[in-house]
Amino acid sequence: MEMQEAERHISRLKEEIAALPKRVAVIEEKLAGTKAIVEKAKAAIKADEAARRKHETAITDLQGKISKYRDQSLDVKTNEQYKALLHEIQFAEQDIRSQEDKILELMVNAEAREKAVKTAEAEMKAEAAEIEKEKIVARDRTTQDEKELKEWTAKRDSLRSVIDPDLLRHFERVSKFRGSGIAEVRGQKCMGCQVMLRPQTFNDVRSDQVVMCESCQRILYYDVSKEVPEVEPAEVPSHRRHRARPKLDSPQAWFFRPDYPEHGEVLLGFTNSSGTAMRRLYDFNTGRQIGDILIREGKYHLAFPEDMPNTIRLNGHFDEAELESWGAEMPMVALDRFHADLNAARAEAAKTSHAAPNPPEHTAAS
Repeated sequence: MEMQEAERHISRLKEEIAALPKRVAVIEEKLAGTKAIVEKAKAAIKADEAARRKHETAITDLQGKISKYRDQSLDVKTNEQYKALLHEIQFAEQDIRSQEDKILELMVNAEAREKAVKTAEAEMKAEAAEIEKEKIVARDRTTQDEKELKEWTAKRDSLRSVIDPDLLRHFERVSKFRGSGIAEVRGQKCMGCQVMLRPQTFNDVRSDQVVMCESCQRILYYDVSKEVPEVEPAEVPSHRRHRARPKLDSPQAWFFRPDYPEHGEVLLGFTNSSGTAMRRLYDFNTGRQIGDILIREGKYHLAFPEDMPNTIRLNGHFDEAELESWGAEMPMVALDRFHADLNAARAEAAKTSHAAPNPPEHTAAS
C-alpha cells in the first residue's frame, strides 16, 4: 500500500513537472500571435504612408501639367487649340480630386490602424508580463516538485528492496495496464474492478494472505474497519433470463466490433444529443479508452458510418456523468457486463441459426 502511494505521488509530480512548461508555451504562442498582429498592422501603416506619398507626388505632377497648359493657352491662335488645352486642364483637375479622395481614405484608415496597433501593443505588454509571472511560478513549482519527486523516489526505492521480487513484478505489470497494482476488498467485492470474490478467495484475503483478483489481477488487501455486511446476491427473475434487446431509438448505443482497424476487438459507445453524435472507443479486452472522444453533426449511424460495418449491438446505458467518471479506463464491472451480453448475443444468434428450417431437398421424378 505504501508502494502504491509512492507511485501515485511520483506519477502526479512527473505530470505536473511536464505540464508547467506547456502552460508557459501556450502563453508564449499567444504572445507570438499578438506580435504577428502588431507587425502586420505596422507594415500596413507603412504601406499606406508610401501610397499617400505616391498620391501626393501624382498631385504635384498634375498641378505642374495644369500650369503648363494654362501657359500654353496664352499662345494659341485657334479656338480648337484653346478647347483642347481646356479639356486637358479639366481632365487633370478631375484626376487631382481622385488622388485627394484616395489620400483622405488612407488618412481615415491610418487612424483605425494606429488604434489597432496601440491596442495590440497593450495586449502584447500584458501577455509578456504574464509570461514572466508564469515562468517564475513554473520555476518555483518545478523546484519544489523535483525536491518532492526525489524524496518519493527514494522512499519507493527503499520499499522496493523489502518487497518480494515476484510480487513486485506482478504489481508493476498490473499497474502499467490498470493504473494501480492493489485494490481494497469491501463487501466481498474488489473495489478496483467491482467484481464479487468467491467465498474462499474472500477468506484468504481476510486472513492476510497474498491474493490476486481473478478479474483484474490487482493485489487485494482487506481493512476490517471498512467492512460492510455481506449481502446475498439476488436471484435473477425468470422473465429476465432471456437476453434483453437494445432499444433501437435509444439516444445511447453500444456496439462490439471484432476487426476495428489497427485495434482489433473494440467497444464503440455512441450518444446522440442536440443534433450531434459523440463517440467513445474502448479496447474490448482491457477496457482502456482508445484515442479521444469524437463529436460530429447528425445521429451516430450517419455521423460515423465507417465504424458500423461488422458490429454487434449490445445492451448498455450510462449517464454522461458516469461516463466522464471512467476517465481513461472502463470499470471492470461494466466491461464484464458487455462481455456477458456479447456471449448471450452470440449464443442467441447460434440458437436462431440452428432453429432455422433446412431448405427442402429436390429429388428426381421416378
